[in-house]
Amino acid sequence: MTVYRFADKAALQFLWLLPVLLVLSWYLTKIHLQKIARGLGTKMAPFLTASVSLARRRWKLILEVLALAAFVVALARPQAGQSQQKVKSEGIEIVILFDASHSMEAEDAKPSRMELAKKEVMRFLDRLSGDRVGLVAFAGSAVLLSPVTTDLPALKMYIESLSPMSVATQGTEFAKALREAAQAFKRGGVDEDEGSAVTRAVVVVSDGEDHEPGAMKVAEELAQEGIRLFALGVGTENGGPIPIRDEFGNLRGYKKDEAGKVILTQTKGTVLKELAQQGKGSFYHLTFGGNASQNLYEDIRKLEQAQFNSSVVTSYDEKYQNFLIFGLLLALIELFVGERKGRARLWKGRFEVAEE
Repeated sequence: MTVYRFADKAALQFLWLLPVLLVLSWYLTKIHLQKIARGLGTKMAPFLTASVSLARRRWKLILEVLALAAFVVALARPQAGQSQQKVKSEGIEIVILFDASHSMEAEDAKPSRMELAKKEVMRFLDRLSGDRVGLVAFAGSAVLLSPVTTDLPALKMYIESLSPMSVATQGTEFAKALREAAQAFKRGGVDEDEGSAVTRAVVVVSDGEDHEPGAMKVAEELAQEGIRLFALGVGTENGGPIPIRDEFGNLRGYKKDEAGKVILTQTKGTVLKELAQQGKGSFYHLTFGGNASQNLYEDIRKLEQAQFNSSVVTSYDEKYQNFLIFGLLLALIELFVGERKGRARLWKGRFEVAEE
């Protein structure tokens, strides 16, 4: 005995309409006959409807209802049997969120936080092959500089040109950047289907000075969608001043607060570690000559391998065609079933005779 399952069980709710159609049809037929009887009288009405076969009408109605029932079942996509297969890899999609705030110009990391971060990101990109990467620059606002692409040389050009001028608003707000990353996956990523899977990750490159709330919640939402979050922290706990340079790169002084004191920007990494933890990823501290980019690459590859090894698709044989064909056959039969009797009866004088 074949056991069916339905891919779209919601469609079966339309079956409840079939009894309603039966009752409604019976009621309308009854009302129609009553109107004829009132208009022509009880003696003349039978002569007008003598050629109509009520039995044939009932059979036509039954065929119509059965055809509709078959169409509804076909719409619910009945399936039988099953097989399992592993999904195929569609590679990795990564969106890099690069902090372009003024604090990234501090020189407690040599030659500066931003330049060190750029070099480490370049080293990370050199390890990738055939993967898709996007770039978002952020500070107080976030802007998509490059959609998810396999053109890594072009992406490197965008990274080289990064500066605090890349964003319109200063500050550091991770929530906006993370939302922009989620949109970047939707606009330029690969559409997943039942036979494929894509490893998606967000890499935050920052000194970790977040002054706005909401980032942890967004990181949790991304993790629930299967997007892991990794963080590269740059800078030192001792910190350093933010230099001001002229157009030729000459040092003109350091940024000061409203009281006239030199601003000292420190990196503790607390926010970045919490973001990575909330996003089910890892945190790495960038140091000159360190292995942060290599560790990041290896962890993302492990994530990809684990996802594809554990991803199995169960496929079923579609059987809706059988019900669809059966419904069409019933509908065709209904078309050829007439409502008239085989031979009509006529009256000649007082006698009822069959029509020749």
